Amino acid sequence: MSILTHTNRLGFFEIRLESIGGLGANLAGKMLAETGVLGLGLNASNFSSYGSEKKGSPVKSFVRFCEPEVDIRDHSPIEQPHVVGIFHETLYKTVNVISGLPADGIVVVNSTRPAEEIRADLGLVSGTLAVVDAMGIALEERTKLNTSMLGALFRVCDFLDPEAMRSVIRSTFEKKNPQLVEPNLRTFNRGFEEMELHVYPVTDDAQDRVFERPQPMLGYETQLLGGVIATQGNSMTRDVSGSRQGYVPEYEADKCTHCAKCDSICPDYCFVWEEQADKRGRMMPFLQGIDYQYCKGCLKCVDICPSGALSSRREQWGWAEQHRVAHQFPVYEGGRA
Repeated sequence: MSILTHTNRLGFFEIRLESIGGLGANLAGKMLAETGVLGLGLNASNFSSYGSEKKGSPVKSFVRFCEPEVDIRDHSPIEQPHVVGIFHETLYKTVNVISGLPADGIVVVNSTRPAEEIRADLGLVSGTLAVVDAMGIALEERTKLNTSMLGALFRVCDFLDPEAMRSVIRSTFEKKNPQLVEPNLRTFNRGFEEMELHVYPVTDDAQDRVFERPQPMLGYETQLLGGVIATQGNSMTRDVSGSRQGYVPEYEADKCTHCAKCDSICPDYCFVWEEQADKRGRMMPFLQGIDYQYCKGCLKCVDICPSGALSSRREQWGWAEQHRVAHQFPVYEGGRA
């Protein structure tokens, strides 16, 4: 008797994890597959897709389950998943995270926002939306959020055995990091218990989402001849907010002495300065604020600030955009503003 609740035409139950480098989606996929094989006797495969393995860059992890008598001969990326796990909300800005999701699919999102707001952002018409504050749980238990996301994923995948995952957690950490076993078990249990489930009925006109494969901007027909670089190399349009893992620096201008230590240690030049006259009439650079578009939340500035003008705070959705002081670039794209 099959224990898999849904399978595609090849007999697979498929899960796609959408994340950024550093949040542990790759390890989560491995542990998911291991649990299905060792705990349930299923066949399973797992692999990940990522670019430079750089912290903050988009990452995908794929997991396939099937019955023991079914051979896994498909090793292509999962385009029509039954379940999508979204580890970081900022991915919405750059990645179509629910591409290929069927009308009755399941989405698990790490968020503190109301489900209706998330549903509107994703354009989710039908299916199941699971919301869990995986980051908050991880911060409180001093673990990574992949374990709390695993707890939520086990809750929505009713064929998976939570006790089997607890055994995998023990075997994963007990040899090299035994002190992490109990915190990760608590994190997993909290993710399983604290997840909120919202079901939206599948109507007659509901349609599966078509998978969209991202295409490069330049190719055989669109690349300029002769290797011409159309614009100078820069990263002014890059948004690194997806690299942040829960905390951002908060600036209090009345405490600032404008010593510029924060600017000297910031790896991404997030701080915005303006030349003004001081009390003696001398022109000096004064800190105006932080351009959160380029802030990846390393908090080095908080550690070095001698006056307490910079402190760390748990990031909330939209807070950085509301408090951002944008850089002004008078020259851009080979022309002038």
